[in-house]
Amino acid sequence: MRTTAKKLTGKVAIVTGASKGIGAVIAKHMAAEGAAVIVNYASSKEGADRVITEITRNGGKAIAVQANVAKQAEIKHLFSEAKKAFGRIDILVNNAGIYEFSPLEGVTEEHFRKQFDLNVLGLILASKEAVRHFDCAGGSIINISSVASTTAPANTSVYSATKAAVDAVTRSLAKELGPRNIRMNSINPGMVETDGLRTVGLMESDFRKEVESRTPLGRIGQAEDIAPAAVFLASSDSAWMTGETLYITGGLR
Repeated sequence: MRTTAKKLTGKVAIVTGASKGIGAVIAKHMAAEGAAVIVNYASSKEGADRVITEITRNGGKAIAVQANVAKQAEIKHLFSEAKKAFGRIDILVNNAGIYEFSPLEGVTEEHFRKQFDLNVLGLILASKEAVRHFDCAGGSIINISSVASTTAPANTSVYSATKAAVDAVTRSLAKELGPRNIRMNSINPGMVETDGLRTVGLMESDFRKEVESRTPLGRIGQAEDIAPAAVFLASSDSAWMTGETLYITGGLR
C-alpha cells in the first residue's frame, strides 16, 4: 500500500507564540507533516511543554525555546537555539501577537506600543532574522494576521491597525524577498475559539453572537481550521504563491 508523502519532511519550522491557541495547533500540524518544530513561547513554559510532549509522543521532533519576539536580542537567541538543535531553518510562522480592545478614549501610549511592538515590529524583526538563516534554497514566512485588518470592528482601532500593517508588510516583503526565493504570505482568520478568547470573556459575548450572525458558515472558527493552511503555505504545494492573504473566516467579510 502506498503511503502519502509528508509535505514538510526535512524542513525546520519556528512557530512563535506556539504554547497555546492557533500557534500550538500549527506547530502540531507541521510536526505531523514531518517538520522539526521550534515551539516558541514568551511565558507559558507549561503550555509549550504540553505541545512538545504531544508532538514527540506522535513520533515528531520539537523543542521549546523561550523568547519575547518584541525584543531583538531574544529573537536572535530563538534562532540560535533553533539552528543549534536542528542545523537549519526553512519556515517561520509569525503567530505571536496580542489583542487589547479599547474605545478611543481609553487608548494610551502603552496600549498602542504594546500591540505594535509585538504584532508589527516583532514580526518584522523575526522575519529579518529568518532571512539571515535561510540557505540558498530560500524559505517560507507565514504571518498570522486577522480579518480585523479589513473589517475593523468598533473599539479595535489600534489592534486592527496592527493587522492592516501586517498585511502591508506581507505584500512589501514578498516583493523584496522574492528574488531570493523567500516567500511571504499571510493568513487572516476570523474569530477563532482560543484560551485567549475565553480569558477575555468573548466566547459567551454578544460580540461572538453578532459575528456568527454575519458569518455565512454560521460559526466561529477552531484552530484546526487554520493550521492546514499554514502547512500549505509552508510546503511546495504553494511554491508559486507569495504576497497573498488567505481569509479563513467562514465567509465573513
